[in-house]
Amino acid sequence: MNSIKGKFPFTDKKDTRSGFGAAMTALGAANPKVVALCADLTGSLKLNDFEKQYPERFVQCGIAEANMMGVAAGLATAGYIPYATTFANFATGRVYDQIRQSIAYSDKNVKICASHAGLTLGEDGATHQILEDLGLMRMLPGMTVINTCDYNQTYAATLALAEHHGPAYLRFGRPVLPVFYPKDRPFVIGKADVLHEGVDVSLFCTGHMVWECILAAELLEDAGISAEVINLHTIKPLDTKTIAASLNKTGCAVVAEEHQVNGGLCDSIAHYVAKHRPTPLEYVAVQDSFGESGTPDQLMEKYGLKAANVVTAAHQVLARKAS
Repeated sequence: MNSIKGKFPFTDKKDTRSGFGAAMTALGAANPKVVALCADLTGSLKLNDFEKQYPERFVQCGIAEANMMGVAAGLATAGYIPYATTFANFATGRVYDQIRQSIAYSDKNVKICASHAGLTLGEDGATHQILEDLGLMRMLPGMTVINTCDYNQTYAATLALAEHHGPAYLRFGRPVLPVFYPKDRPFVIGKADVLHEGVDVSLFCTGHMVWECILAAELLEDAGISAEVINLHTIKPLDTKTIAASLNKTGCAVVAEEHQVNGGLCDSIAHYVAKHRPTPLEYVAVQDSFGESGTPDQLMEKYGLKAANVVTAAHQVLARKAS
């Protein structure tokens, strides 16, 4: 059996938002059309270096996110590539009408870049821990939706969006996590990454749950179960070819995301599977609940988003496949 043990070593831990900030500084030098907009969260979005080096292309909009989306739409109309940045809760739920009307409807080339997403925002609590953002964004026609898993992938995705025309949503977070993606691994929008091949069960994952699925695959290997780990970093457009190829091998899957079980990756895959390839599925996600205050690790544990939960779901779906 192709072993996953030792396949993903890491020597550093970083937050994904820092990958975004570093990439923005690089983009500032490489592309004079890139403009960064911020809603009074420059430090939180790691845009201090961009502001310092390219002040003429940094727009501080203040705590006025709806206005920021309108400014971004206007900049895009003028030929710039605006990156509108704030916390995920404020980047989606607070300004959904502005995104729908001013950006998505008119196919504006605006990049909505959202930090502090999901339960791992931690101690800020339920009012800030948006768990519906992927669903809100993927429902908008023409919106590309990306959810990255580590520092290096967030860096690469940020650069890739500058070359992609059209509205896009990039989701990343605050917690410090292992950096396990190679620096030189290209980011291809809409193309999933098969991180480890397996034959018994597919683990479809995104964002912070990718690392948990890697850990789960190691635990499953100890039990003699071969798990295929696939990072679906692009929620929309969904890489259905890679999903189908994996399911043709394994015949069952666990879908894992730090998001509501409704609306995000779980729903995306369920919709495809129901229409094209009926297959047993289990979900590791937040079960129709708001979050609460706590450390990221405590919340991931309480809401069932750890490697052990993925292992349990894998055993459940394997039992369904066998019945």
